[in-house]
Amino acid sequence: MTDHTTRLDHIVLWVRDPVAAAGFYEKNLGLEPLRITEYAAGTVSFPSVRLNDETILDLAPHAMADRMRMVPGADASAGHPVNHICVSLSPHDFDALRTRLEEQSIPVSDLSYDSYGARGMARRSFYFGDPDGNIIEARHYE
Repeated sequence: MTDHTTRLDHIVLWVRDPVAAAGFYEKNLGLEPLRITEYAAGTVSFPSVRLNDETILDLAPHAMADRMRMVPGADASAGHPVNHICVSLSPHDFDALRTRLEEQSIPVSDLSYDSYGARGMARRSFYFGDPDGNIIEARHYE
């Protein structure tokens, strides 16, 4: 039986180098790269990384912007990132991510405490940037 509740399916991030972006998300967040071989072979327009069983991040190259014609003006969206995306992790994975980023000298924000999110109040959170300037918030709940 299919569950038809409303949920997030994917987010498209504009990136300079989709393969490098996939590597960043795989190395730091443990996200599974998808369609990398097909992208490198030119058979798909972009690769993705899997956030969870239901959600992926599409890594769209800036060069693809001129093909964005789903609504008037959509082609002008390349390079206009969203404010940030947020990933919810276990406390262990949250701490491990922060450590990995710091070991690579990737700047991270100070910790925030008890910030509101989709599942209520998150115990801790912090922000960091990916190589393309997209801002990622990492958080964990109790």
